[in-house]
Amino acid sequence: MSLLTFELPELETIELLPDGETLRVWLNRPESRNAHNQLMIREVGDLFTALNGQTQYRVVVLAGRGKSFCAGADRKEQPLAAANDREARYVNQLGRRAARAIEDCEAVTIARVHGHAIGGGCCFATSCDFRITAADALWYVPEVELGVPLPWGATPRLIAEIGMSRARQFVMTSERIDGRQATEWGLAHEVCDDETTLDAAVERWVARLLDLPALSIQMAKHQLRGYAQLTRLGDLSEFDGDASAHSIRSEDAQARFGSF
Repeated sequence: MSLLTFELPELETIELLPDGETLRVWLNRPESRNAHNQLMIREVGDLFTALNGQTQYRVVVLAGRGKSFCAGADRKEQPLAAANDREARYVNQLGRRAARAIEDCEAVTIARVHGHAIGGGCCFATSCDFRITAADALWYVPEVELGVPLPWGATPRLIAEIGMSRARQFVMTSERIDGRQATEWGLAHEVCDDETTLDAAVERWVARLLDLPALSIQMAKHQLRGYAQLTRLGDLSEFDGDASAHSIRSEDAQARFGSF
């Protein structure tokens, strides 16, 4: 038996489909366009953390069931009150931990984006190594427009991926962009006309990654991740949850959250 024997966990908001050396991870709340609740965020973080302890799956494809990849936060959710301040702070950091778990996953990760990649959905996607998008997909981080700062450690990640100028435009103006513009900016790696060609493109990327030597591609990922650690110098993302929790109580945020 391998030291790294791995069993797929049972999850409520995520469907897991093993396919040889590929694991297909489907966000599975299609009735809400895969809007993320606290359970989904926690399950995403736990899953991608657990994947570090295995060598069976070399490529992980993150996708969304139904009409969207992920339409952001589920505003219908009524989360349970925290037992104390430490628990509240832990819950406020779930998104940052989930995004970091995807980013630091030992397997190569591909986001298959269609429909919507809004807020946390955009964070999930940009945490992946590669993003393949449908042309009509909506990429959008509405937080500033809603009166709160962008959380989940997404700001330094966007700066690293698309540069300060585009990150400033995307975050500070809450600009909505489609898949073609996302690809032009470097937010996505390939754009496809529809879901049929999207699936074909994802399979082409998977096949190419699996065709490469397993160890060298993993070491290349480690090199790239290591050189990118400059974005974590003076990392303030640990306080993203605190900033969001404080700003959500402002008058602007209270008024705007109800209007979106």
